[in-house]
Amino acid sequence: MSQPSVIFFDAAGTLFGVQGSIGAAYGNFARRFGVEVDDRLLNQAFFDSFAATEQAAFPGVPQTEIRRLEFQWWEAIAKDTFQRAGVFHQFADFSAFFKQLYDYFATADPWFLYPDVRPTLESLHSQGIPLGVLSNFDSRLYSVLEALDLAQFFDSVTISTVVGAAKPNPPIFAAGLEKHGCAASDAWHIGDSYRDDYQGAIAAGLRGIWLRRNSD
Repeated sequence: MSQPSVIFFDAAGTLFGVQGSIGAAYGNFARRFGVEVDDRLLNQAFFDSFAATEQAAFPGVPQTEIRRLEFQWWEAIAKDTFQRAGVFHQFADFSAFFKQLYDYFATADPWFLYPDVRPTLESLHSQGIPLGVLSNFDSRLYSVLEALDLAQFFDSVTISTVVGAAKPNPPIFAAGLEKHGCAASDAWHIGDSYRDDYQGAIAAGLRGIWLRRNSD
């Protein structure tokens, strides 16, 4: 098998995961604001809300508006999550709560690095293979990669909110390839989502590699 011209990695669920659960993180911050809720209920409510929301991509939007729209997109999901859990009315100041929660996920604290990640990146880096991140995350990804000491390994970072298209749609893969001046047939993409990463990459002409972190 010939060496690829570039290898792209998905971010959350592939390079790093959430400590505990989203529900536990949301619940911990909620309790600081006097809101009592079961973490498991909140976790399920989050994933139901996330699944019902259109992907984070803002085509045709000026770059100066991206961060504001990202914040609003996540705030709407958080609000719906607590509404589904039946405790939204308990917040005296949801905006203040959400600002703290949003900033928290831009740090290293809520994340853990999968144990195979650093050895893999170090090995590929030592072979001189260009690496990139290609993710449906948001602009906080830059600070997360820095905080987890991963940014040094990557020559490019491509995110859906900036491109205006999210995986599995081909334009986000095309945007990543353009940064490397690389043909799709010469690139690999590794990720934990069968649909977004594996099938999306293949449909865009890349070699897709499904990293089965979870059974889904």
